[in-house]
Amino acid sequence: MSVVEQDLTTPALADAERWSAHNYHPLPVVIADADGAWVTDVDSRRYLDCLAGYSALNFGHRHPALVAAARAQLDRVTLTSRAFLHDQFGPFCRELAQLCGSAEVAGGTLVLPMNTGAEAVETAIKVARKWGYRVKGVPHDRATIVVAADNFHGRTTTIISFSSDPDAREDFGPYTPGFRSVRYGDLTALADAIDDTTVAVLLEPIQGEAGVLVPPDGYLRGVRALCSAANVLFVADEIQTGLGRTGDTFACDHEGVRPDLYVLGKALGGGVVPVSAVVGRADVLGVLRPGQHGSTFGGNPLACAVGRAVVALLETGEYQRRARELGERLHQRLATLVGHGVTAVRGRGLWAGVDIDPALMTGRLACERLMRLGVLAKETHGSTIRLAPPLVVSAGELDWAVDRLAEALHEHQHLADLAVVSQA
Repeated sequence: MSVVEQDLTTPALADAERWSAHNYHPLPVVIADADGAWVTDVDSRRYLDCLAGYSALNFGHRHPALVAAARAQLDRVTLTSRAFLHDQFGPFCRELAQLCGSAEVAGGTLVLPMNTGAEAVETAIKVARKWGYRVKGVPHDRATIVVAADNFHGRTTTIISFSSDPDAREDFGPYTPGFRSVRYGDLTALADAIDDTTVAVLLEPIQGEAGVLVPPDGYLRGVRALCSAANVLFVADEIQTGLGRTGDTFACDHEGVRPDLYVLGKALGGGVVPVSAVVGRADVLGVLRPGQHGSTFGGNPLACAVGRAVVALLETGEYQRRARELGERLHQRLATLVGHGVTAVRGRGLWAGVDIDPALMTGRLACERLMRLGVLAKETHGSTIRLAPPLVVSAGELDWAVDRLAEALHEHQHLADLAVVSQA
């Protein structure tokens, strides 16, 4: 596929620029159709999607099983509110609890469905605080939660209160108190931050927005041990890492660790509808009583039907295996670019943070060049880009994407060399 110069004056692009709030800075591509790992724009140009909706599209665009589940439910009932039960709700909760290993948890597991990832994080925060007061005995309004620096858990006012990202945080105060931030991967700092007021440790098993940062081996086991010893809840935000992305059902599985609460989202809705959930110990989620937390759309019939289809896909193990095996291939190929426009590569499974040499180009420019070569990716901070293709991607498509990255780096270096020669 040759380099394509984009027409940035399409009506849809102009409308978005004119009428939408500028809380995003999207690449100048307008997608009209999608299937599997590929999307097509309004001018019929095709692109390999290597972002996958920040892992919301783990199973690709319009996966037949997920679309079929949604269509079947659309013909029956889509919303009841939680004022009533519907026939998809109980089975969804049971099947998701079983996927999370409820049989191995003393006292059982409960599921609290919501819609977005941020809502699920807010739910976990509320539950952890209430558990701290009602069960652990923390003095009223004194509960603290330990988090990691450079985290990303969403953008609500409470969540950005413990963010260290100035873009997410600045000018949105006053901020919610009750959080202590420590360096990610540092067990000593974590231990020092825990005291009698601590009700939970909230972490991403791999930090996504920070650049796909994988913690040191044994870190998650250490977190689990510290939490157990101090009677503190371990809350794992697996919104991006979970449901197959890293080569196992959950990223915590790589260290054989089970948190007290899983926070799930994105891929749980299969890229069809927003679905999130908090899943964990019955004695923790059981502190909630009617009227204390809820959502009109949380656990709606359409969401539960799609969520059940997602769980069924994961129960086969096929997608976890694909992420593991193809992830090895992806990381081996990316490693060959280190020293050739790339300074470092991190990640696990079909998820990689690629540090572009900042002397060569920014992450934004790298993504723009990839777009013109037919690959969609997204930068995070500075010169880092993230690659997270759908788990349905083929080995050949992965190789093609890495080749396009190499081409983009080489092309830019060539242009830079020509500029130096012309100036001489």
